[in-house]
Amino acid sequence: MSTNKTVIVVLAATAIGTALGILFAPDKGCNTRKKIAKKSAQKSDEIKHKIDQLKDTLNDKYQTAIKKGEDLVDQASNDIHNIKDMNKQVL
Repeated sequence: MSTNKTVIVVLAATAIGTALGILFAPDKGCNTRKKIAKKSAQKSDEIKHKIDQLKDTLNDKYQTAIKKGEDLVDQASNDIHNIKDMNKQVL
């Protein structure tokens, strides 16, 4: 399992465990609902942060791949021009 999937699974399990723990805690319903709302907001923020990090990582990898592709095309073009020049000199 990839690291990102593992993080998501851990966060989801934590959220579920927290919600169940709060639900079974001996407290008033309104207090329990407030706790659930607060924890849900916290977990939501954590997940959004992880998603933003994942987007940044993917964007960086995409940009790196594009740059490498452009470099390969430039190198191939230079090689072709060099071969053409060598052929002109031979002929």
